[in-house]
Amino acid sequence: EVQVAESGGGLVQAGGSLRLACIVSGLTSDAYTIGWFRRAPGKEREGATCISEAYDQLYYKDSVKGRFTISRDRANNRVLLQMNSLRPEDTGVYYCATGRPIWSTIATIGGYSRWGQGTQVTVSS
Repeated sequence: EVQVAESGGGLVQAGGSLRLACIVSGLTSDAYTIGWFRRAPGKEREGATCISEAYDQLYYKDSVKGRFTISRDRANNRVLLQMNSLRPEDTGVYYCATGRPIWSTIATIGGYSRWGQGTQVTVSS
């Protein structure tokens, strides 16, 4: 059974940094995409960044480009999300998910079948 778990959220001042980690267990191959999604208060869940082994590409939402970095920590079987220069609008619950979306739907929730419980990120102004 595939399981997904996030860690690393917290409270940080604007301009600060946080690193989130996602551990995915039970995958039978590397041909999965790992995505970080977030849900801001009162808003829909949106894709922030994804790493796709199948397409060998990374995706970043425009608003996080240059500030967020997604990477694989293969030694520890994790996907990391380094978030720098955080802004109050980055506040929300961050979810890690895995699935096999086609590239055109890489940032939509429908392409992902397994989700973590989420971790809260709060950026104060």
